[in-house]
Amino acid sequence: MRLLIVRHAEPDYTVDSLTPKGWREAALLADRLEREQIDAFYCSPLGRARDTAKVTLNRTGRQAQTLEWLREFHAPVLHPNAGKVRAPWDFYPAYFAADPDFYQPDRWWQTPIMQSGKAREAYDWVCAGLDDLLAAHGYTREGRVYRVWRANTDAIVLFCHFGVECVLLSHLIGAPPTVLWQGMIALPSSVTTVYTEERQQGIASFRIAGFGDVSHLYQADEPPSFAGRFCETYDQMDQRH
Repeated sequence: MRLLIVRHAEPDYTVDSLTPKGWREAALLADRLEREQIDAFYCSPLGRARDTAKVTLNRTGRQAQTLEWLREFHAPVLHPNAGKVRAPWDFYPAYFAADPDFYQPDRWWQTPIMQSGKAREAYDWVCAGLDDLLAAHGYTREGRVYRVWRANTDAIVLFCHFGVECVLLSHLIGAPPTVLWQGMIALPSSVTTVYTEERQQGIASFRIAGFGDVSHLYQADEPPSFAGRFCETYDQMDQRH
């Protein structure tokens, strides 16, 4: 089985849709996905993900099932650097690096920052949704692996968002989402590819074969969007700090 996790194209958050560049990215993504043999499409209910998906779906004459848990991960926490409630991944790295529990799969949610909100409850909701979807496609979670009741090479596409993508990957490979939120960035319209590996008959695990691939943009000389990144050097005041 193969999962293609797609982050929406460059967003216009003011209207929950795409920028003109985002629409170009969505078209180039469709060029890529229409060449794939896709068995099922799933999509976040949010506009920027639906509009990204719409280009591919219109091109291929397909439909996507909307899944509420694919929406952007929503678990506001109190940020020490901002003094207000914000997303659980957008705080200064110094706060993250100072607490070793953030690096632990079974303790990240017990940190004071995460305890200030409902990060664990939101995380469990997303993971339960993912496991239900995988079970419908033949793989039922048992502990940290998956029991195979219908081995297959199906390919499914999930149109979603960076924050929730990290939660999905966290659950599949047993890594804390905090490390993925802080240490990785999937740029707009990027594709992350995850395969099952059934090295023991009837027992499967998931393995990431490619993260945040934007080769469809490079092939068309379309530069990747900066959305989601922060300033490369502090003196670059035109970049997000």
